[in-house]
Amino acid sequence: MASVPQTGRRQAEAEDKTFLHRGIAARQFLRSFVLADGIEVVTAALENGLLKIDLARRPVQPSVRVVDIKTGRLS
Repeated sequence: MASVPQTGRRQAEAEDKTFLHRGIAARQFLRSFVLADGIEVVTAALENGLLKIDLARRPVQPSVRVVDIKTGRLS
């Protein structure tokens, strides 16, 4: 399984600004997403505060297995 870590931190803002409300805390964060087997990250982009991750599923390689079957009497 693959893991896609996401980290971020808010850049320092000027102290002389007055805010009515700050919706997001100004602390660092770490978020990790675990991907299933066969999933790969194609691209990742941060646009307008939204993280967009494009994923692709690798084609599954069929595996053929030959099993010998013995015939005869059971002892």
